[in-house]
Amino acid sequence: MNLSKTLLSLVSAAGFLLLPGVSPAQEWKKISPLPDREGFASPFAGVSHGSLLLAGGANFPGKKPWEGGIKSWHDSIFILEKPNGQWKSAGKLARPLAYGISASFNNRVICVGGSNADGHFPEAFSLEWLEGKLFRIDLPSLPIPLANAGGALTGSILHIVGGQEGPDAPGLKNHYQMDLEEKTPKWIVGEPLPGQGRILPLAASFQGKLIIAGGAELRKQNGVWVRRFLDDAFSFTREGWVKIASLPAPAVAPPSPAPANEDGFFLLGGDDGKQVGIAPEKHKGFSSTLWFYAAAKDQWQERGKIPAPRVTVPCVKWNSIWIIPGGEIRPGVRSPEVWGWQFSS
Repeated sequence: MNLSKTLLSLVSAAGFLLLPGVSPAQEWKKISPLPDREGFASPFAGVSHGSLLLAGGANFPGKKPWEGGIKSWHDSIFILEKPNGQWKSAGKLARPLAYGISASFNNRVICVGGSNADGHFPEAFSLEWLEGKLFRIDLPSLPIPLANAGGALTGSILHIVGGQEGPDAPGLKNHYQMDLEEKTPKWIVGEPLPGQGRILPLAASFQGKLIIAGGAELRKQNGVWVRRFLDDAFSFTREGWVKIASLPAPAVAPPSPAPANEDGFFLLGGDDGKQVGIAPEKHKGFSSTLWFYAAAKDQWQERGKIPAPRVTVPCVKWNSIWIIPGGEIRPGVRSPEVWGWQFSS
């Protein structure tokens, strides 16, 4: 049998989806869907002791927003122990929350900030799933309430950049850092992001660098907040911020933190702003283009298509698979699908 056909058979048997125009080293598959028929936007998500943990999120369980529907904020915590297993309830958050930042560190899921119908919040805490029990540890609160920020780990340091203090507030340039390995961790105010204040940027981490790219600037026009879609990108190290090659197109709220390897990081679509003003029920969905930033060349390379583009959703590395749990299909419409993506370095 032809070797390529043999490999294709093996991949198909494993449940992966190979797409035309996508390198054979890049494979997508669905895993167990979320235990909510609507799905969630912007839950906290991470890995604890080998299990995938998801907490909170927001959706429109009844009417859609253009039908007069009201957003619902959730406090449920769910655990998935195996990709083909069943999600199970693990407890509740102290309050419903979504649109915060989460990161996996030392078998704990770190959760920072977020919002609900009552406003934005500064609290930070960790969740740990150990031997069938959920453990919560409170961490120092951010200096300000914050939601819709970007965040990622560089080593043991958690960075939070941008976001909003409240629902009626501009995007920020603020940069906060906390070393999670410190015996008594605390937030330090870091060098602000260059360029515009922003919400919902892409965050990534590779080679010890923090990346913040895209997002949306908020400007008030005639009493209404208007988004300006951004494509600029910046890298941060101890020496400070450096501008890198701009995104191939503006990107707001792509899956984040972005998948990365030692050579660069990936942009998994995002909202490019091309359908602003289109009636929500006629929205065709978000960008499906998969891009890779090659750091050595400071250059973006197109790497194929995404089978199920999502925005306002975390991206979690679970063993060798990058997980996209839920998110938005189009404005106001969530999905319970959970997609996994594997790529070779």
